[in-house]
Amino acid sequence: MAPMAYDQELAARIRAALSFEPGITEKRMFGGCAFLLGGNMTAAASGGGGLMLRIDPMVGESLLERDGAQPFDMRGHRMSGWLRIDDAVLVDEAALRWWLNQALSFTRTLPAK
Repeated sequence: MAPMAYDQELAARIRAALSFEPGITEKRMFGGCAFLLGGNMTAAASGGGGLMLRIDPMVGESLLERDGAQPFDMRGHRMSGWLRIDDAVLVDEAALRWWLNQALSFTRTLPAK
């Protein structure tokens, strides 16, 4: 089965929300549209649907308690430090920005690549 195309409207919303963050670059990756900070993937409009986020693995379990948050799974393997957020909880710009800030707060701590 071919991967689903990513949501271009969500990618545009992510782009707009991250436009004020210095050092953000954009790259098509894994069937989605990824946004990187210092070369580290921060968020993506996922080819599998929804928002994919890189988060601090130490807070990942607590974030899973929030509506619409799911572990990110790649080929049957749960990826620590990554979440998928359902589109349904991202209809509000404040919610999208809140999730993006969770990812930024972690990726800002990573060394640039």
